[in-house]
Amino acid sequence: MSEDQKQARLAQIKRQWEQRRAITRSLGRIKTKLGVYSAKGGVGKTTVAVNLAVYLAKHGHSVGLLDADIDTPNAPQVMGGDARPAMNEGRITPADTFGVKVVSMSYFQQNADEAIIMRGPMIHNSINQFLQMTDWGDLDYLVVDMPPGTSDSPLTVMQVLTMDGFIVVTTPQSLAALDAKRSINMIRKLNVEVLGIVENFTGDIFGTGAGPGLAEELDLPFLGSLALRADYRDNSRPTVLASADVEAEYDAIWAVVEPRLAELEAAAEEPAAEGSAGAAT
Repeated sequence: MSEDQKQARLAQIKRQWEQRRAITRSLGRIKTKLGVYSAKGGVGKTTVAVNLAVYLAKHGHSVGLLDADIDTPNAPQVMGGDARPAMNEGRITPADTFGVKVVSMSYFQQNADEAIIMRGPMIHNSINQFLQMTDWGDLDYLVVDMPPGTSDSPLTVMQVLTMDGFIVVTTPQSLAALDAKRSINMIRKLNVEVLGIVENFTGDIFGTGAGPGLAEELDLPFLGSLALRADYRDNSRPTVLASADVEAEYDAIWAVVEPRLAELEAAAEEPAAEGSAGAAT
């Protein structure tokens, strides 16, 4: 390696370190980071992420929503409302919609139907910029609407964000369950917790059963079913605010997720406590 190559490599390492430090500083006041994920697009994970975030805000938590799907961002459309983020000296103040702080590439498009065409490195840089430039403030939960697939975009989010756990979304069809299984295997390879599986679009049209079956096969909690309802036709606000039945479905999901997060938090604190005890003796 030539001297010029060594210097270029050192400069690259320095930039990456500085970027990582900026991201850590930006996310430092967030207690819990939750990913909503599936390797398959079209299973409704954005709808789940939006309604989960609004559900948590409605129940008194400070919540943010990061739409990490860079090339096909839809969270603001599902969220409804007309709030937009603000830019000040290169920093992003998230939009505040229904009590949730929201950031999405969708806000920065001139036209909603514009095709965002990016190669892997560009997506990686865009995600990193979002993470280091956004002022989230103090949050109990950051819900991350993950990009679909098992390649550059979700891998970047998983590697840069220290996620506390993932909720995996499937529909009743076997093909969706197969792709959900692929996403679970990816999460496990990266040693991150899978909190459980949600089955979306259940009912007479698509049937039921893929979610519970996959949860049993992979020894994971089944968090609950989300029925395909006419309530979702109202795009003015998240459906969890308009339908008592939908809110009850999220009650059931959160009744499983919340104690599991508490268990994980307690387990993470045990080694620190043991280390302090050892130091004292």
